[in-house]
Amino acid sequence: MSSAGQGFDYDLVVLGGGSGGLATAIRASEHGARVALLEPDELGGTCVNLGCVPKKAMWLAAEMAHRITLAAGMGFDVPARPALSWPELVVHRQRYITGIHRSYLKRLDERGVVRVPSKGTLVDAHTVECSDGVRMSAAHIVIATGAHPLRPEFPGAGLARVSDDFFALREAPARVAVVGGGYIAVELACLLQALGSQVSLLVRGKRLLERFDAELASLLVEHLRQQGVKVHFGYRLRELRRDGDTIRAYGHDAPGDGIYDEVFLATGRRPNSAGLGLEALGIEIGDKDEVVVDGFQTTAVPSVHAVGDVAGKVGLTPVAVATGRHLADRLFGGREGAKMDFDNVPSVVFSHPPLGQVGMSEEDARKAHEQVSVYHSRFRPMLQALADSNQRSVFKLVCAGEDERVVGIHLLGEGADEILQGFAVALKMGVTKRQLDETVAIHPTSAEEMVLMR
Repeated sequence: MSSAGQGFDYDLVVLGGGSGGLATAIRASEHGARVALLEPDELGGTCVNLGCVPKKAMWLAAEMAHRITLAAGMGFDVPARPALSWPELVVHRQRYITGIHRSYLKRLDERGVVRVPSKGTLVDAHTVECSDGVRMSAAHIVIATGAHPLRPEFPGAGLARVSDDFFALREAPARVAVVGGGYIAVELACLLQALGSQVSLLVRGKRLLERFDAELASLLVEHLRQQGVKVHFGYRLRELRRDGDTIRAYGHDAPGDGIYDEVFLATGRRPNSAGLGLEALGIEIGDKDEVVVDGFQTTAVPSVHAVGDVAGKVGLTPVAVATGRHLADRLFGGREGAKMDFDNVPSVVFSHPPLGQVGMSEEDARKAHEQVSVYHSRFRPMLQALADSNQRSVFKLVCAGEDERVVGIHLLGEGADEILQGFAVALKMGVTKRQLDETVAIHPTSAEEMVLMR
């Protein structure tokens, strides 16, 4: 399909070369659309360059350090706390990311997508102006400019790093404060502690991970403390001051002041919606800077759409990818009803151990359903038991109705990140507790606990 012959330079112009923008551009090109993609920086956006990919590389290194410690406990002649060459790890990490960049460039070239290394601003409903003044027109424009870490305003805030800055480290700081209670804060705290830092996690609220099941989030705190992370709830950061080579943090109340080598702020992210010319076209920007869209990702201007973090829905890379593909299918693939289903999206916090969930928490299920039943499995994975480790796993099923349809799955423990995917499919398809009970277990595994809960 092509509408460029209707007087437009392209069928589609995409602003932003992150996961959502790339997915939209490539899928549209597969449908025969003429596509231009504007991205002034490296392709891949936050996920590839400052998010999921480098984070997972560091998580794998931290997991390897933990496994080496377990090996020492099982009789292997290895150091109980192995030394790490952080610069060498970074070389391996960046080499992997460079490979992803090359793969994206190859795919864009193969699909005939025109890559423009520039920022773009909307001039009207069909025209984008590049940073060098060149203008291009398109039947449709997609905003996929992502988000950035939020830096709260308080005295001395400039002394702190934001979460993106973690990937610039070339060694583990001795003493680190991580400010925040969401998944980015938890992941940073776990990574830094495992890779050699002494970490204090400063949480403003009364619990971690507000969007996750409260019971398992509470159990994760116990794991963090066992690993040496100092978790402080009810901490309101008031000020940071330079004290020689260190940073002194002052809170409004308990706990007392702390001295750190680095402070990381992980207090949320905000969509990159500013400076795009959207307001002048009558496109609404929400209270959290998100581009307001309908269920089909379309703004108040019918030819302008938004996907990914900038649209303020579920801030996960696979969601951005799926949303972009659905949008391209609708605009150029003849699927008029194609849209993203944001219900029952699985997600994982790459803590140690990982915490995953899909569907409703127990609290939400009890609000939505009259009849709720909950099942647990608490166990120590075989490797942890063999090495006499204290790390335990807790798996939880939340079921609703007389047929006990599974409406929530919550996993805390070794392998939770890999186990969850298949069971997320089952939940999406409406699996019941009885169907899980009738499934033969694979023994001995942690995953078998999912079909053995009583």
